[in-house]
Order: sequence, then structure tokens, then C-alpha cells
Amino acid sequence: MSAHPAIHGRRLLASALARGEAWLLKPVEPAEPIPAPVELRSRPVVAVVGLAPRCGGTTLARALAGELGRRDGNGAGAVAGQSSEGAIPLAGAPTARLARALGALGGASVRTSGRLCLLSAGDLTEIAGGTKHLAPLVIDVEHGGAAGVAASLADHVALVSGPSTEPALTAVVAASLARIGPEPLVVLNRVSDSEPWEGRDVHLLPESRAGARLALAGRDPRGEFGGAVMALADRCEMRRADW
Repeated sequence: MSAHPAIHGRRLLASALARGEAWLLKPVEPAEPIPAPVELRSRPVVAVVGLAPRCGGTTLARALAGELGRRDGNGAGAVAGQSSEGAIPLAGAPTARLARALGALGGASVRTSGRLCLLSAGDLTEIAGGTKHLAPLVIDVEHGGAAGVAASLADHVALVSGPSTEPALTAVVAASLARIGPEPLVVLNRVSDSEPWEGRDVHLLPESRAGARLALAGRDPRGEFGGAVMALADRCEMRRADW
């Protein structure tokens, strides 16, 4: 009987054992790292309340939303209000992306203008809740509007006083809103005589027609007006946690 078949069989067995050993000793491929959970960063919600007709509340709301949006990583801001004054339907990629993300949030219609998404005719509570993880939001409360609802949703409240607004009226409104929201900031828009306001914490907003037009169109205002908006944004940039 020939020994060749036995030798051949031992070779096959050795080869199989070698392949099995190589497989068992093969280095384990490192597992794909589990991605860290994405932290949802909350952006500020600011209510801008006009204390008189045409006192500049809408201008300030858009200027402030534009400045906060410029500072935000997404590069765009949102304004919830009824007015479409001065809006120009030209917007960049960040604003277009934000508009798509907002969709029909709270039943609101969305228009884009410059750095801004303008939301109108929607539920403020749903808008504030759905926007805070996407972009800074400014609620534009016109004279006689629902200031209490806006203040209850906001991290900051700015009361806009014009040249004809009495300091006493501003104090009464501020005290009323402070009971349901943060202590309001008082903004004096186009007020040439600030003497009646001495001793009060007020923020001066100089008159600038060019700056106002840029702000209404969602563009960045320049000069003293732009500087005043930037200073106000410094106070409104962080979310409040003390009320």
C-alpha cells in the first residue's frame, strides 16, 4: 500500500489548520467609534416692544436679529412680526437654509430678506420653541400688540421709546412686563433730549435713515447706528437663567 495518500491527507490537514490558526489570530478590526450626541444649543429669544406708533420698533427688531444672526454660527436670524416694511426678497445661502428649516413653523409664512427670515401670522409659542435651536429670534411687537405673550417667551425684552414717549409710561410698562418676564431694557430711538431720562438705565439709538433702511432690508447697518445695535446685541446675546 502506498504512503502517498496518507502524506497527502496530512498536508491537507496541516494546511486547513494553518488557515484556521491565521483566522483565529487575525487582529480584530477596531470598531467604528460611536458618535457623540449632538448638543442642541439654544439661541436667544428677544422681544422688542414698540411703545408708540412708528417709534422704530420694527427697525430695531430687524437690526438686532441681523446682528445676532451675524454672530451665530449659521449666519442668519429670524424675526416674528406682522410688518413687511422695507423687506427686499434677496437673501444668501444661510438665510435660505434657515427658511427651509423653519418651513411653516407655527403656521407662519416665511419671507427672506438679507440675513433675515421674516415670519408672520403664526403661533408665537410654537415659533419660539421651534426656532431657539436653529437661530436667534426677535419678536417684533407693534404698538398695542400682545407684549405680555412675547415677554413670557423671551430671554430679553427691549422697550422702544420714541421722541413723544413719556418716561413715566415706559416705567409703568416695564414694571408690568417684569412681572411675567425679564427686566426690560429701555431703548431711546431718535430721542434728541435725554435729560428727562437721567438716572434711568437706557440705551440710546441714534437717528440714521441709511442705517434704518439697511436694517429693514436685513443688511448690516454701519456708523453710530450700527455700533449702538452691536452694543445692544452684547446685552441680549446670552440666554437668561435668572428668572
